[in-house]
Amino acid sequence: MVAAKMTNAMEVAKEEAPEENHRSSHIHSSSLAVHHSLPLSDMKPRIVELFKDLFKNWSKLDDSHFSVQTVAGGITNLLLKVSVREENGDVVDMTVRLYGPNTEFVIDRERELQAIQYLSAAGFGAKLLGVFTNGMVQSFINARTLTPSDMRKPKIAAEIAKQLRAFHKVEVPGSKEPQLWNDMFKFFEKASTLEFDDSEKQQKYETISFKGVHTEIIELKELTDRLNSPVVFSHNDLLSGNLMLNDDEDKLYFIDFEYGSYSYRGFDIGNHFSEYAGYDCDYSLYPSKDEQFHFFRHYLEPDRPYEVRGNGKLIAYVFTMGFQFDNPLCELSSHLLDQAHACAPITRKGIYLKACFLKVSDKDLEALYAETNAYMLASHLYWALWALIQAKMSPIDFDYLRYFFLRYDEFKKQKEKCLLLAQSYTSG
Repeated sequence: MVAAKMTNAMEVAKEEAPEENHRSSHIHSSSLAVHHSLPLSDMKPRIVELFKDLFKNWSKLDDSHFSVQTVAGGITNLLLKVSVREENGDVVDMTVRLYGPNTEFVIDRERELQAIQYLSAAGFGAKLLGVFTNGMVQSFINARTLTPSDMRKPKIAAEIAKQLRAFHKVEVPGSKEPQLWNDMFKFFEKASTLEFDDSEKQQKYETISFKGVHTEIIELKELTDRLNSPVVFSHNDLLSGNLMLNDDEDKLYFIDFEYGSYSYRGFDIGNHFSEYAGYDCDYSLYPSKDEQFHFFRHYLEPDRPYEVRGNGKLIAYVFTMGFQFDNPLCELSSHLLDQAHACAPITRKGIYLKACFLKVSDKDLEALYAETNAYMLASHLYWALWALIQAKMSPIDFDYLRYFFLRYDEFKKQKEKCLLLAQSYTSG
């Protein structure tokens, strides 16, 4: 069954590429597999064999022309950098992504391989070069992986927001039905019927009230449906490990679209904010309201996040020394003062400030704040259920069961505040 699914995924990769990809490149395919758990020394001969099968122009190269090194080992996949020295001395770098064992239980590979080509054509991620039974080969991105602390830096946060806005505009063929709740209920069905061989794990698992979890999902879906969050093609897993930055070129990359699908804008942003906490789930690092508003401004108005417009009415005279007001009833925020020069003439002593309004209104910001933080709750439920399935299926050395409780406990901690915020917005 798994092999059949992989074969179908490879057919999707070959047959459903965008028109421009058909004209410019060919996606190679191989029926070979490389076992995820092999030590690197044993894995290299299999990788070389795979590359010679995928790329026929390298089939006669001596094995010494190939080098393989581990790039990263996440909690789902294994990434490798493969360098090939051609006969003329040129070196070609590529990335191999080996799917984690049993990930087909939580990832739709056909959906991923269809989407990745349209996203690549739109300038996102690495170029897909080849597919094989349990992975893919992509162009190598010369950049470093971000850390959770990088994501909150104002300049980087602004760039992530701008790129996410562009990402959400990509059109991927097929059904545009949002998949969040469909996937969530599939996860729930699998996660609620597990049995662990390890008695300690089974004991912890049996403390979970799945009736309670199911009720939480239903209630949250009913509330978020009333928020009318736009349906967009979403990354759905925009954690630091899926963001890369070339510091020399100041260029940011989104990578790894395996959870990508049509979903809700609020979920994609709320999930990203949750990932400020990292795998350790330190939710004291969740972005403040001001940090979220900074992100929202660059998402909503990527080119002019702080642009102002005025109606010409004089509302205050601001002394340039110390920003003292002639009219004490007029209170202006610092970002508005920053734009004063664009709105009004400057005198020798100060600025006559006309009525200016930020293009991104407070109403826009508050609405997206309510939407994002309601869907942040959905993010906790989604990844909590995902973790239970991984706890049973994945051989990767990560405490998935603990991760479930960390995410679910944070959901319960934030639930009342975020639901009240969403309810006040929908009722207002």
